[in-house]
Amino acid sequence: MKEFQFVDEGRTFFCNVEVPRQQGMSAWWWFRLDSDASTRHAPFEAAPGDTEQSVRARILAYYAELQAIKARPAYQRPPWRKPGTAAPSVPAPGTPT
Repeated sequence: MKEFQFVDEGRTFFCNVEVPRQQGMSAWWWFRLDSDASTRHAPFEAAPGDTEQSVRARILAYYAELQAIKARPAYQRPPWRKPGTAAPSVPAPGTPT
């Protein structure tokens, strides 16, 4: 199996195996989406026992993880703290000051 495509949630995934030109390097599965033809991903090495179903499952898991990472908010340091300083301690409610 060298290439195939599938549709998941309205997105078409184009998948193929590529062997690097340098001798001795392993073949890798690559995929791209129909919505972004300029970006390709190589999530894992190709194996002799790969099936369309097993590759599809792994690609969908990889893509879901990419989407989860993109959805995370970027950490932003509060502007009033300098790097390396501890956050001010706040007394618990009801604690006498």
